[in-house]
Parts: sequence; C-alpha cells; structure tokens
Amino acid sequence: MASPSYSESIIIARSADALYDLVSDVTRMGEWSPVCKACWWDDGAGARAGAWFTGRNEASGRTWETRSEVVTAARGREFAFVVGGAWVRWGYTFTPVDGGTQVTESWEFLPAGLARFGERYGADAQAQIADRTEAARTGIPLTLAAIKRTAELA
Repeated sequence: MASPSYSESIIIARSADALYDLVSDVTRMGEWSPVCKACWWDDGAGARAGAWFTGRNEASGRTWETRSEVVTAARGREFAFVVGGAWVRWGYTFTPVDGGTQVTESWEFLPAGLARFGERYGADAQAQIADRTEAARTGIPLTLAAIKRTAELA
C-alpha cells in the first residue's frame, strides 16, 4: 500500500524567518490546529533537530497524547517532525515569493505508522487510516488559514 500523504500551500505576507519562528514554536500549535489542542517541549527542548515534544489532540469525542521528534529545523526553510518518531511526518516549508512567503504544510503516513495501525486496529486499520487521511485533508487548510491570520496581525 502506498503511504497516504497530503499537502497544501498558502501565501502569507511575512518573511520566511518570521514564519519559521512562529510555526516552530510548537507551544502555539493549539491556536491553529483543529485537532491538536496543546503542545509542550519535553525537558524544555526547543525547536532543534532531535528534540521531542508532546501534543494533546481532540477529535471525535476522544482525547489522546502523542510524542513527536523534530527531524528538520532549518530556520526560514523547513520545520518538520515525526509523530512517535516513525509513524507520521508533518512538515512546513517556507519559500520566499513576491508579497511574502509560500508556506506549505505536508502530512505523510510513514510505513511504520501503517504497520502500527495494522497491528493496533486489525481489520479496521484501513478505515482508521482513511479517517486520519481525511482529517489531514480538512485540517491542513484550516491550520494554514489560522497561521496566516495570526502572522499577518503580528
């Protein structure tokens, strides 16, 4: 099975560095995401490759926490993390364009995540994966729009 993925972009009237600084502060993710309600750095880590943070998520009447590892922290270019260290990759790239920066948010279910869902959900794994894929497809544009509102008001 191919790994499900999705990405979308938006133009924001701010510099790539300023947008990187905003997005890489994961403690603010709860302001923008329809699912992630709060994040905090584990052991005060901060936005650097190899750092871990925990996020609290809410959807469909349930609440859960995940730990994620920052895999890319290149100021003004890219910020990315992998949920569970191997399951799902979320990333943000920052490309300067006329009038600001194109911010692209991407999401990809990784092979280890697909295998984990197979083990955890058995015959229901495909439905669970489809639900998570739909949540990314609907959530990414909402998150980008909220980041844009915050960034352009700053």
